[in-house]
Amino acid sequence: MNLKDQFEQLCLPFTKDVSLINSLWKEIETKYAEKDRHYHNLLHLENMFTEFENVKSNISDFTTVSFSVFYHDIIYNTNSKSNEEKSALKATERLTELGLCQSNIILISDQILATKHHQKSEDEDTNYLLDADLSILGKDLETYLAYTRMIRKEYSIYPDLLYKPGRKKVLKHFLEFESIFKTDYFREKYEAQARSNIAAEIQLL
Repeated sequence: MNLKDQFEQLCLPFTKDVSLINSLWKEIETKYAEKDRHYHNLLHLENMFTEFENVKSNISDFTTVSFSVFYHDIIYNTNSKSNEEKSALKATERLTELGLCQSNIILISDQILATKHHQKSEDEDTNYLLDADLSILGKDLETYLAYTRMIRKEYSIYPDLLYKPGRKKVLKHFLEFESIFKTDYFREKYEAQARSNIAAEIQLL
């Protein structure tokens, strides 16, 4: 199922207003297709959903997590330090229009905010979201290096003089985690490779 159909299926239990669903989808599609998004685009969302395929049965509320995936990077500006907060606000606004109950909207907002610092959560669903978001870090080295080039393009307004120290700081922050991945499934699948990839990138910087 493509992302558009997936989003429609997600929304239909909450509203029969197809034009509302279409306008919400159009906004998501437009935002994630902005010209300076080389990595944080619709393909990133597709990859996250692919990662969930083997662990869907472990996620207690897949509807909530799915909405969090769709909205977690809806606002993405490399100049901004508050993308997650703005994305959470946008999700709150749109999902209120859609008619989700307040407690679910708060949970989705919290999940989106959790993607800012990637700290282990007491909520296991949130941990699955965080792990899928970072799964690229544990791919084979070639795929990982392609990802680093896309991230560099997203930050192309910054010269190497600023970019490299900033990127190193982010990478070292990941290595300081007791575990980059918060769930057993993702830890076993990606942790060792992710640490090796990050160390390799730090060397290249």
